[in-house]
Amino acid sequence: MPKLIDQPTVIDCVGEPPKQIREYVGLANTGDANISVARMSSPAGWSEPGQRPQFEEITFVLSGEIVVEHEKGTLKVAGGQAVVTEPGEWVRYSTPDGAEYVAICIPAFSPDTVHRDDE
Repeated sequence: MPKLIDQPTVIDCVGEPPKQIREYVGLANTGDANISVARMSSPAGWSEPGQRPQFEEITFVLSGEIVVEHEKGTLKVAGGQAVVTEPGEWVRYSTPDGAEYVAICIPAFSPDTVHRDDE
């Protein structure tokens, strides 16, 4: 039977200035460890520490632009585009001009498996 998710859980985030994370599916909202789906509202100038997560992350940009630094360079991902990062790959996300995007993590995002720099 289909399961309605009537509201997300708002999650505190890492990075400055603060962005809003609204998780619809995942450990925080539904207890699902296999996948997480969250909508991000990221202000201009937001950035976070680099990370080497244990999960695959698919990021679909709804509007604005995300900058994804990686070990071999930088990608700019605009509204209507997506980027996929593999488990164990070092990345650092930022939104110099702000962005709205959806992040899908397989397995689900967990603070214990993101492995941010300086942890």
